[in-house]
Amino acid sequence: MLSEINSHQRTSTAWFHSEEAPWSSQKQRDRKQDEYGVCENLRKLEITGVSCRDVYAKLLHRYRHILGLWQPDIGPYGGLLNVVVDGLFIIGWMYLPPHDPHVDDPMRFKPLFRIHLMERKAATVECMYGHKGPHHGHIQIVKKDEFSTKCNQTDHHRMSGGRQEEFRTWLREEWGRTLEDIFHEHMQELILMKFIYTSQYDNCLTYRRIYLPPSRPDDLIKPGLFKGTYGSHGLEIVMLSFHGRRARGTKITGDPNIPAGQQTVEIDLRHRIQLPDLENQRNFNELSRLVLEVRERVRQEQQEGGHEAGEGRSRQGPRESQPSPAQPRAEAPSRGPDGTPGEDSGEPGDASAAAEQPAQCGQGQPFVLPVGVSSRNEDYPRTCRMCFYGTGLIAGHGFTSPERTPGVFILFDEDRFGFVWLELKSFSLYSRVQATFRNADAPSPQAFDEMLKNIQSLTS
Repeated sequence: MLSEINSHQRTSTAWFHSEEAPWSSQKQRDRKQDEYGVCENLRKLEITGVSCRDVYAKLLHRYRHILGLWQPDIGPYGGLLNVVVDGLFIIGWMYLPPHDPHVDDPMRFKPLFRIHLMERKAATVECMYGHKGPHHGHIQIVKKDEFSTKCNQTDHHRMSGGRQEEFRTWLREEWGRTLEDIFHEHMQELILMKFIYTSQYDNCLTYRRIYLPPSRPDDLIKPGLFKGTYGSHGLEIVMLSFHGRRARGTKITGDPNIPAGQQTVEIDLRHRIQLPDLENQRNFNELSRLVLEVRERVRQEQQEGGHEAGEGRSRQGPRESQPSPAQPRAEAPSRGPDGTPGEDSGEPGDASAAAEQPAQCGQGQPFVLPVGVSSRNEDYPRTCRMCFYGTGLIAGHGFTSPERTPGVFILFDEDRFGFVWLELKSFSLYSRVQATFRNADAPSPQAFDEMLKNIQSLTS
């Protein structure tokens, strides 16, 4: 198993669009080798008696539609599955955040299934769940952007010590600690609830395709996947995407309060927030005053632009502001003016221009959390580039009474940002997922937007 995990680092994959017949010439064979990277070790193929023609016809052609990124339907918890080609195998790797609260650590991954082709036989599907090695499984391709897995030997998932041993093993893998190490009673309840809920699936899951967000030259930072701290829920995976004058963080993994697929934070890139000096940053009331002033300004712009006022009504996603005749209040001269309100049209916004401003305009500004704001990770950056007004989604258990509440988005650098949840008096730190994913680009911006709507609707 260790050798298989190590080989994952050398994975070479490709998206198989072609519907053509298996290779019929050396020229086609060479092209497939260069384009898809599936016949990297021809000697190995010859030894095992499997040709590139067999690999394509019996393995790749049949299962090419499941390559890429997927989100499993595991209730509110979601997940991130990456399906890749690795030699004679197609492997489904579940990507997991690092152990809480080490948000800057690399992602962890474990295999959930594999499909392999040996000695010219038909492709074989194996379940990799549990600790007893590969066993018989099944994959059904429901449609192009959906497939399901089923384990045919779930007894391989059981452990000799029963559920208690299974829970202790899962806890060490999931959290890197024992239950006795976790003193917070509410956190213990959440962890036990997650184990009971997720283990009942026994690797019999439905997966829906997800895309990485498209990138534009004027984006504030490169969009993508980030690991974020979510209090007692631990670390979760969030997708940051840009939509004109707004940025959105969508949960790829979730929890019983805010499930996977929901939009956890939204950032209004038109409304910069000028932080006070370092001493006054420690005063929570001062930060609260600044944020609430901007929120009131946003409400006025919405009213003057003909929209319904109040963020609390936008439970399925905040409405976009239209151009307002009122000019926003300028920030302090050292920070530069706020951008003029404009449509969320996808045109270059003020945020990208601000990101290129010199250090005295926000890059390298000292930053400290206000007294009383809790943070899972105290090792957050002590300088930031700039801050923006934003809203964060909060809800009761079971996603009851969801409400968008005001907060502050803090851009630290290209790979880290934070969000202060004003109402919760808590801070989330996000760090970029550095893994490279193939076959994960959206065919168009419209396809990406449709994907976001689809995964959100599943838990709304």
